[in-house]
Amino acid sequence: MQLRFDAIDGHLAKTLAPLYVITSDEYLLALEAADKIRRAAKAQGFLEREILTVERSFKWGALLAANQSQSLFGDKKLIDLRIPTGKPGKDGGAALQDYVANLSPDNLTLITLPKLDWATQKAAWVASLQQAAVYIDIPLVERAALPNWIAQRLSSQGQSVDRQSLDFIADRVEGNLLAAHQEIQKLGLLHPAGKLSFEVIHDAVLNVARYDVFKLNEAMLAGDVARLVRMLDGLKGEGEALPLILWAVAEELRTLLKLKSGMAQGRPLGVMLKEYRIWGPREKLMGPALQRVSLATLQAALQEAAQVDKMVKGLRASKFAGDAWDAMLQLGLRVARA
Repeated sequence: MQLRFDAIDGHLAKTLAPLYVITSDEYLLALEAADKIRRAAKAQGFLEREILTVERSFKWGALLAANQSQSLFGDKKLIDLRIPTGKPGKDGGAALQDYVANLSPDNLTLITLPKLDWATQKAAWVASLQQAAVYIDIPLVERAALPNWIAQRLSSQGQSVDRQSLDFIADRVEGNLLAAHQEIQKLGLLHPAGKLSFEVIHDAVLNVARYDVFKLNEAMLAGDVARLVRMLDGLKGEGEALPLILWAVAEELRTLLKLKSGMAQGRPLGVMLKEYRIWGPREKLMGPALQRVSLATLQAALQEAAQVDKMVKGLRASKFAGDAWDAMLQLGLRVARA
């Protein structure tokens, strides 16, 4: 059974399943979902809790033993299995399939995993979990959805702000949902219920954003110049390696060039997106970006990327001397402003 994050409370109010699986890279939401299940389990008599974390030395027999052993005090038991890598291996996959086929009625099991990659999702052990468990796959809160998410959280504590304030908070906490949660809670402690002014938000909210190299490409594709500049500056401040940023942007440029060339030859964009395994938010951005950017611009951008690479490596001729980070920004702006 698939269950959305926002449907967890309603589900737990009606029933409690013997097996739950949470998979997500959104740490805050995964933690909140797990806490809700743990509280519901405790309220229904699952008073003992056994935590198992799958590390390199983990023995899968420990999971099977936990399922078979009785509580010392006769209490029902919550087995909390954590697989931080999301890859249990061959033995682990077999053990999980065996485990879900022989669930003990005296136990409730909670399995937490990161977001599973495309290949892992096809594994037999994942299919077994999806069939036997209440399966909660929590997606990332993307930048476009972040202001509404913040508004909902503020509303839950009786506060509201205008759109400018929502965008301001989103800019300051982008990529760091846990920090967003903390900032929202702080506003609840500092100010009473009601509408908060932009000045209040500006003074209270810190710049706690965490920037993702690959999200930089989204800003470039969307033509969001302000976000592109802010993210690149943030990555520089966080000490991110410029070669990694250049590689990610150059790969995106190569993909755009392939798609643009294919379209010029009459190939359907939808077919090519599937061919290059482009989906999700990136898929939605590709069409508008390809309409905006010309073939000549993409070709020139790739040539410029090669020059930035020489700057990073210290190989560029002195007459082209300059700051490699500034050159990286100009490269991104070439596509974003096209």
